[in-house]
Amino acid sequence: MKAAILRSLFRKSSTELAPERKVAILGAAGGIGQPLSLLMKLNPLVSKLALYDIAGTPGVAADVSHINTRSEVTGYMGDDQLKQALEGSDVVIIPAGVPRKPGMTRDDLFNINAGIVKSLCSAIGKYCPNALVTVISNPVNSTVPIAAEVFKGLGVYDEKKLLGVTTLDVVRAKTFYAGKAKVNVAEVNVPVVGGHAGITILPLFSQASPRANLSDEDIKALTKRTQDGGTEVVEAKAGKGSATLSMAYAGAIFADACLKGLNGVPDVVECSFVQSTVTELPFFASKVRLGKNGVEEVLGLGLLSEFEQQGLEALKPELKSSIEKGIKFVHQS
Repeated sequence: MKAAILRSLFRKSSTELAPERKVAILGAAGGIGQPLSLLMKLNPLVSKLALYDIAGTPGVAADVSHINTRSEVTGYMGDDQLKQALEGSDVVIIPAGVPRKPGMTRDDLFNINAGIVKSLCSAIGKYCPNALVTVISNPVNSTVPIAAEVFKGLGVYDEKKLLGVTTLDVVRAKTFYAGKAKVNVAEVNVPVVGGHAGITILPLFSQASPRANLSDEDIKALTKRTQDGGTEVVEAKAGKGSATLSMAYAGAIFADACLKGLNGVPDVVECSFVQSTVTELPFFASKVRLGKNGVEEVLGLGLLSEFEQQGLEALKPELKSSIEKGIKFVHQS
């Protein structure tokens, strides 16, 4: 599956039948934004690519624009150009914010990134209220509720069009599972539910395909590594970065799925952190079916193992707290 999507991102294909689609990337000059801009330039479903940041975007846009693919690239910089960047967008991707550093939890990022997301979503609500908005900025467990509250305040909230990007958790779970099970990673599928931080990340290895007879200890170790994947990269980079390249890849994969859904491709299913009734929590990551209106259907969790059921109950208090923290931020700031 991963390989097939990757081929779709890099293939040389006819785009005569593909609709015109504008994608805006907010935070395009950052550590995630630059490789994400490159990957979206390679996507033949994109006809216009708007790259926005507070600084550095003219250079990124000039660089990326020389690539001989379909999309027309324009760089926008500063608050006064945000309106132009957003107008007419079909999909808006938000990787803007500060990265994690050694010893920093996702919670430490909160005050800075929460303010950035609130400001950007205020502009989205004014200039492209019908766009499908995908949020990468951490902590996703709080920034998605922040975006929802901002849109509600502007009277433009559509729960089908606001999606938190948890695809990196799925990408990691697939990679780690394939390595342990000794199967072709291109054929692996692993749903990951819950949230997008620490123990709120719950990979459902009992539902992984192809099936493998892994021990309980292996499953626990794979779960822990998936949950700690971001920390693994932060520590490996020794204070000089976080998971930017793999996050850009995951963001591009998810944006590709969103574009396919908008274009009417049937049975596009990805995991995402969305408004949900799957549990008692107002937001939750699970498999969703993407379509012409964004999230067409939020799918249930399916049958869980005892270990996964315990993980589900354990994550709920932390996820609930993160969601409430995001909502509170909007109403107190």
